[in-house]
Amino acid sequence: MELKRVVVTGLGVLSPIGNDVETTWRNALNGVSGAGPITHFDASKFKTQFACEVKNFDASEHFDRKKLRQLDLYAQYALVAAKQAVEDAKLEEEGINKDRVGVIVAAGIGGLHTFEEEAGYYAVHGEEQGPKYNPFFIPKMIADIASGHISMQYGFHGPNYGVVSACASSNNAIIDAFNLIRLGKANVMVTGGAEAAVYPAGVGGFNSMHALSTRNDSPETASRPFSASRDGFVIGEGSAVLILEELEHAKARGAKIYAEVAGGGLSADAYHLTATHPEGLGAILAMNNALEDAEMKPEDIDYINVHGTSTPVGDVSEVKAIKEVFGDHAYKLNISSTKSMTGHLLGATGALEAMFSVKSVQEDIVPPTINHDPEDKDENIDYNLNFTFDKPQKRTVNAALSNSFGFGGHNATVIVKKYTE
Repeated sequence: MELKRVVVTGLGVLSPIGNDVETTWRNALNGVSGAGPITHFDASKFKTQFACEVKNFDASEHFDRKKLRQLDLYAQYALVAAKQAVEDAKLEEEGINKDRVGVIVAAGIGGLHTFEEEAGYYAVHGEEQGPKYNPFFIPKMIADIASGHISMQYGFHGPNYGVVSACASSNNAIIDAFNLIRLGKANVMVTGGAEAAVYPAGVGGFNSMHALSTRNDSPETASRPFSASRDGFVIGEGSAVLILEELEHAKARGAKIYAEVAGGGLSADAYHLTATHPEGLGAILAMNNALEDAEMKPEDIDYINVHGTSTPVGDVSEVKAIKEVFGDHAYKLNISSTKSMTGHLLGATGALEAMFSVKSVQEDIVPPTINHDPEDKDENIDYNLNFTFDKPQKRTVNAALSNSFGFGGHNATVIVKKYTE
């Protein structure tokens, strides 16, 4: 069976550094930090009091009151990003067979705020009042519901589900969508991720694990991948959605093509609940599997958008993995962590970074890793690698590789490349 080719024909983003694709991309190239004091709740008693929140988002501009009762914030973000992507790809034009359009939008956690509110109310009032839960509690909370809402919004009847693999979730979603199209199970897939966990349970939970930066005096510089003084990730929120489409279907309707999806690789660390393997064994396997799937050599890759969370262990293990997979070519690559600007969007992070990878391939420019002081060096990191510190770098980007790794040892790698006939 000959596998079909898959291209990207639409993008949509709601991020800590912009509420659309163009703003987000330009702010990434300009090294804008999305971090600031938490506004979703009073964080004054928390170890971490800052995050990378979506800004200037008014849900009432997008949804009526009845619809808002059904939507956790993470699903609101997903629907807004999906609308941008669907419009960008012109998927509402006549003649598109909606039975062949599917949706896979991931979340690592899902409706955390809804769960927190409902469980908290019962904890306080349950003994006195008995169980009084909102009838929308379960359908607002579950991590698959964003995909359901998107399919209902547009009447897409194709494959529809969510993916949960912690911070690898939306890369997993993209790979699943890619495989469904190239196997002929769908013509078009709406895919990506959404997350909104900047609430007490999210921040407090990650604080208890010592996973978050506590640089409260300088939030905008707290996410500093590959620097010796890094002290944890900065939690972020938002959504990114990509439209993947079978090539001949896209060409037949005259769709704009951003890039081609070349391949995807998956693996498990099988090592620890939360820590990556110290030698990057799972990351090595995921990247090698992606290259094999794409029928590409390490030398074919020009840019790696790394997982690069700014954690002491994770950054070192990923660098080791890159050197192992790419050998001498590692020193010819551009590497950058856009989490230095956006923070870590958990289940949405892979989709946002896939968007950055697509734009890099399209425009031949690599966004920077910000917040690095040349004197702030970690002896365990090889600074002869090009981490694209501080400023974007123009270069030909024929192919970009994007890594996402999640708690539980989940690893997912996506490769995109320039589209050519």
